[in-house]
Amino acid sequence: MTPKERMLTALARQKPDRLPATVHQWQAYHLQTEMGGVDALEAFKICGLDAQIQYFTAPEYVVPEVKRSLVNTPDWREDYKIISADPDNRLVHHTVTTPKGQLFYKTGGNRVTTWVVEPLVKTHAEAELVAAYMPIQKWDPKALEAEYDRVGDAGIFRGTVWGHQPGCWQQACFLMGEQELIYEAMDEPEFVHSFLQALLEKKLRFIEESIAPGKFDIVETGGGASSDTLISPDMHREFCLPYDTKIHDALHAVGHRATYHTCGGMMFILDQIVANHCDASETLSPPGTGGNITEPEKVREVFSGKIAMIGGLDQFNILGKGTPAQIEAEVVRLFEGFGKDGGYLCSASDHFFEAPVANLKAFAQAAEKCVY
Repeated sequence: MTPKERMLTALARQKPDRLPATVHQWQAYHLQTEMGGVDALEAFKICGLDAQIQYFTAPEYVVPEVKRSLVNTPDWREDYKIISADPDNRLVHHTVTTPKGQLFYKTGGNRVTTWVVEPLVKTHAEAELVAAYMPIQKWDPKALEAEYDRVGDAGIFRGTVWGHQPGCWQQACFLMGEQELIYEAMDEPEFVHSFLQALLEKKLRFIEESIAPGKFDIVETGGGASSDTLISPDMHREFCLPYDTKIHDALHAVGHRATYHTCGGMMFILDQIVANHCDASETLSPPGTGGNITEPEKVREVFSGKIAMIGGLDQFNILGKGTPAQIEAEVVRLFEGFGKDGGYLCSASDHFFEAPVANLKAFAQAAEKCVY
């Protein structure tokens, strides 16, 4: 099988020729420091891994040295001031101007990543400005097709849903901060549902305008803020499940699969993940990466025959620091635990920044021995 055939067979909950081996996303820092500056597709080929290439141009942070363009409209104008352009200590102040008021947020960063110092939404009134005026990007179908063709048989081409996070609850957490949104969910649930509904409407419009015309093998939804290591199963059921289900149904209506992302705990929401109509679940995170999966067999018991599984490999302690023998032993354990019945893509659970190339190659070689 080609890598694409192998991965699509697993996504269809079937048994490919052998275990697919991949990583969630390649980070620019790792490509620059460990891979000699090649792009993600070439990095997969160098390491012998099955490629996952994700296409997204979601409104993110301003990174001064990249000079990322901002998405502006007559009703949403974003300006920024660089307080520090030091690549090891970036700080940027942002101002968003709308017809009915301004919003402010701050971002920091270093060579590895970027983070929010001060969130965009701090009041109910500011959430209303986001709901009314935040613009929705529109992807170019020709650019999507060109990237799909470039990936070819090397692996699968992934999309994602509009927003800083593809899920409604997850994006709201990004915009307000997780702690504040959880407080709001307990004290003012009607406000939270109203905010989530506004974000959902934007996401459904994005699916219609940008996802429907595109070629994708799978589309990522969800996000880590839905994990049961952050919110309770009851809170997930109220504030995540209804909105996730509508997003997945909309993706299915335009002919696309959905993979639901929980880069954290999921052992107490397995039934809800099945119930939200997704086609695959990721990232199956073990405790070493902030998750709570210690026995893959228990996940397989719930998911097998219903949804595919992606992830499971500790990208820090095993892929990053392990020996080839340790990597192989873990890959075999995951194959036997998650993948016994097929429908499993072994992958680094999430982002990594320092994994040696030799370890990535050892991962690929171990997967080649896991034959159905």
